[in-house]
Amino acid sequence: MKRSNLHIAVFFFSFFAIPSCLPENVLAQPPTNYPQNYFRWPLNIKPEIVANLGELRANHWHMGLDIRTNQKENLLVYAAAGGYISKIRIERFGFGRCIWITHPNGYTTLYAHLNNFFPALEQYVTEQQYKQETWAIELDFPKEKFPVAKGQFIAYSGNTGGSAGPHVHFEIRDTKTEECINPMLFGMPLPDNVKPSLLKLALYDRSRSIYEQSAQIFPLRNTDSGYVISKIPVLKTGLSKLSFGLQAIDKISGSNNENGIYSAKLFFDEQPVIDFTMERISYAETRYLNAHIDYKYRYNGGPYFQNLFQLPGDHCGVYHKENGDGVIRLTDSAVHSVRVEVKDVNANTSQLRFLVRYDESLAKAITPMQSQQFVPDYVNLLEKPGFEVYLPETCLYDSVHSFYYRNNSFPEGAVSAIHQVNEASVPVHSDLTVRIKPDRAIGAEIKDRIVIQRTYRNSTDVRKAIWEGEWMSAKFRDFGFFQAFIDEDPPVINDPGKGDTINLSPVSRIVFTPADNFGLKNFRAELDGKWLRFTNDKGRNFIYSFDERCPYGVHELKVTVEDIVGNVTTRSWWFKKYPYTPPPKKKAVKKKGTSKKTVAKKKTTTKKK
Repeated sequence: MKRSNLHIAVFFFSFFAIPSCLPENVLAQPPTNYPQNYFRWPLNIKPEIVANLGELRANHWHMGLDIRTNQKENLLVYAAAGGYISKIRIERFGFGRCIWITHPNGYTTLYAHLNNFFPALEQYVTEQQYKQETWAIELDFPKEKFPVAKGQFIAYSGNTGGSAGPHVHFEIRDTKTEECINPMLFGMPLPDNVKPSLLKLALYDRSRSIYEQSAQIFPLRNTDSGYVISKIPVLKTGLSKLSFGLQAIDKISGSNNENGIYSAKLFFDEQPVIDFTMERISYAETRYLNAHIDYKYRYNGGPYFQNLFQLPGDHCGVYHKENGDGVIRLTDSAVHSVRVEVKDVNANTSQLRFLVRYDESLAKAITPMQSQQFVPDYVNLLEKPGFEVYLPETCLYDSVHSFYYRNNSFPEGAVSAIHQVNEASVPVHSDLTVRIKPDRAIGAEIKDRIVIQRTYRNSTDVRKAIWEGEWMSAKFRDFGFFQAFIDEDPPVINDPGKGDTINLSPVSRIVFTPADNFGLKNFRAELDGKWLRFTNDKGRNFIYSFDERCPYGVHELKVTVEDIVGNVTTRSWWFKKYPYTPPPKKKAVKKKGTSKKTVAKKKTTTKKK
């Protein structure tokens, strides 16, 4: 026993006493295999960011830089390099209003969450919106249509689309592959000599599903020789097949904003096991973020843990697993070393070192589950009376046992029982198909008015049902509770004002907020019989700001709203619009004997009483 302790002590001392062979990078530099200083900063203010490429987000990695605009909108945005505007898009969520610029060096830059484009482009886009009678639009341009020079004004900054505050989202893409490349690799003017911070370590049993366990969490402590597991010199475990996850953040010099790390590499007994790098990510791969993190832990309110292993159904390119998939096998009771090397894009490096030993006395027997198992990379089908779910081979990241429960509860409008399949804390990569057989008779005249609703906690998704014989089907991106409903209620549209002829002279815009019990599909407005553009940024309000298309006079406004199953509401109003001058403000009359001092004295006296 004494010999064993001495062996551990010597190993522990030698392991932590060895200095890192890596440089400390006082002023670290990024890799230089990308053109440096070719792209300028897109704004004329001090360069600062609030997010980087690879930052962890709900269902996706952040795919570029979020440039700080000091909480202001309508700052001038400039082309980062010469080229031509190849595309614009306007959408409710996502990028909002955005511009693509294709450059002659094989890269494309993207600028998102913008307000108005520069005048010539804004005018052309407006013309196309009225021509196609749609506000949400995507347009591609030949290179001769809108050429731009480096530093040319292209748009105003904003807060449109999925933005939660004023900023500019900026990306650099490979034009051919459309992969987003980390903009920091191009020499952006953001000095950084701050090392990543390592916060916690997670330990997983890889002999069973990642979604059927709770990780062991260990806080980390920074020391002069690097990070260690707090108060645990040797991590003893009863797991013979294990993997690790890491909670880590990064910051740049002069900023307290928490960003994502660039890379992490796992070593076992100083042999590389696996690593990941946030260098290039495509939008086709970005949902694999859910396989890269402890999704269950995050879904239930915990912080992000990034997996130092690759799940079997994760086919994203951020991992490099030439030496393995990140699974460590402890085949003896000896003490082994583990090292995790974490870097930012400028090669500032932090390291975690600890020892691990298998202890058979800590091993626990696991009772196997008896239900059907869903397996990644295979087609899976669950069949129950009146209910089926089909999972394509691209649906899952790790194996998980199925769970099914039927609840014969029928709220108003329901035509089926509630069918639960698993929990939403198990992520789904591609669409699963739900099929339900109705429990109540449905007449032929209303079969096209059926929806299938998925709920779980506070989230709700609704799809129009597609009939397949006697079955209703719909596709979803999550597990949860599924139930079919009849929807015969048309949407509701608010009035823009009061009166037989509404006086809109005092206002600068018209706002509609239509509502529906299961969701809207289409909104159309016409002014005197012609399509009128209402914006729908962020998806709630439809807004028309008065312009030259509504001259002064009396007009008829007609609005038609359709829900997802085809119920339609159409309403019309007459309104008048004329030049309006606000009435002068009444001057406050000062009463005799009420000076400021007197008022203050009265207030003070009252307070004392």
